Parts: sequence; structure tokens; C-alpha cells
Amino acid sequence: MNQDQDEARQSSLPGCYRHPEVHTGIRCVRCDRPICPECMVSASVGFQCPECVRSGSGTGHTPTANRPRTVAGGVLASGDRQLVTKILIGINLAVFLVQQVLGTRVIDEFALLGHAGVPGLDGAQGVADGQWYRLVTSMFLHQGYLHVGFNMLSLWWVGGPLEPALGRARYLALYFVSGLAGGALTYLLAAQNQFSLGASGAIFGLFGAMAVLMRRMKYDMRPVIGLLVVNLIFTFSWSGIAWQAHVGGLVAGVVVGIGMVHAPAERRALAQWGSCAAVFALSLALVLIRTAQLT
Repeated sequence: MNQDQDEARQSSLPGCYRHPEVHTGIRCVRCDRPICPECMVSASVGFQCPECVRSGSGTGHTPTANRPRTVAGGVLASGDRQLVTKILIGINLAVFLVQQVLGTRVIDEFALLGHAGVPGLDGAQGVADGQWYRLVTSMFLHQGYLHVGFNMLSLWWVGGPLEPALGRARYLALYFVSGLAGGALTYLLAAQNQFSLGASGAIFGLFGAMAVLMRRMKYDMRPVIGLLVVNLIFTFSWSGIAWQAHVGGLVAGVVVGIGMVHAPAERRALAQWGSCAAVFALSLALVLIRTAQLT
């Protein structure tokens, strides 16, 4: 099937009954309404729409026992579907404004840094000196306007649709686990006196999980793969970019994404949170190994 035929096939599909702009070939097994990935709720056979799940549809279950869930099994949140993404963007922008007011000392004290025992750092301390919080705080710092602007646009582009597909709790876990994995790999491989900062590791994790989700739903993956390739080209062609954070976040995002969207229904929680715990444990192991090397 060529590209024109594929586009024609996509446009001929009906729109989701809640999101008409999203074309889908999946229908509720009870009422036959077309449903998109954000609206579909896993059932014993096929998928149901939120209304059928909420009403019970004659199954004898109460509405509270059949709360609408995302394709990853998360509770279908009411209200703003991109709330967590907006909050993350707001925190990043707020921290960047603080940086502009307080200057470079914010980076000196909160960016990812390996070890203090090197010349020229004026007594700064790093992760190897016990400041493990830098693995988290560095995820919300940015070097300049271009850095924060590009990262926030990427977070909105990929995080906006991914959050409602996974559910808020799973999405937030993916974000932080990916960011920590990127920071851990940077700490392990980068020079001990190299500062690293930015939300790129977490965002690359979202890219990885988005690719897994789109493959799971049999969607056209060319847009997300194209954007990911462009980002990887920038990663390895521009100087001053911590490629370790990007690669670590991407790998973590793929692993967690597989656990999130391919988890069997009967062991969903175990597979999903187990994949997060496994990536977190590996990140912790990398941090311990590097700390032992530097101290």
C-alpha cells in the first residue's frame, strides 16, 4: 500500500465519537461507537467506550467498579487531559525564570555534577559528595532560552497526547524514571567535572514510550520516528549536548513503555510498576558504581 492509499484509508475511517478529529478503526464491542486510543477501555474481549463501562451495560457491575480506563489501564481522568504536562512545563519555566534572577549559582548548586575534587569549581560539590538531589533538580534547569524553548515545545508535542493515553500516574512515573535514567547514565559516563542539565532525558523517554504506543495501536509511526531521528542527529552533531542523558532516557522510555502498553490485563499492575522499578533500580546501581569510582 503506497502513501496515498494509506492516507486515503485513514481519512475514510470514522471519527471517534468523543474526538471526531481522530480517525479510528476500533469500535466499542457493546454499542459499536468508534473509539480512539484515549477513549478505549480494555474489556475481556476487545474494547468498550467510557459510557458503556460507566453504565455497566447490563453486566451487573456498578459504575464505580467499571471506571473508564486508558489503553494502559490508567483511570480516565476527567477535566483537563494534559494537566500534568502543563504543570511540568510550568515548573520548568518557573525554574528558568528563577535562574534568570539568581544567575549561574543556581546551576552551580543544582545541576548534575559528578565530583567536587577537581580544579576550578570553587568548592562546588557533586553527586559523589552526597548531593544526590542533583539527579532530580538538574531535570528542571536549562542553559538558555533556546534550550528551554525547544525542550518545552517537545514536551508539549509528545507529552500532550501521551498523558491521556497512559493516565496521569503512569505518565508521571514514566517522565521521572526516564529523567533519572538519563541522569544516571550521564553521571556514569561523562567527565566528573562536566555540568549537565535539562529535561531532555525525560522527554526522550516520552519519545520512546510514544513510539511503543503507536506501534501497539498500529498507527503511522513516521512522524514520531522522523522527529526522534532529527533530535538524535542534533544530539550527536552539536557540541555541549549530554548525549548520555538522551540515550539513557530513550532506552528507559522504551522499556517502561513496553511494560505500560503490553502488560497482560491479569498482571497489569505488576508489569507496569515492575518495569518502572527495574529501570529505577538499574539507574540506582549505575549511580552507586560511579560513586564508588569517584570516592
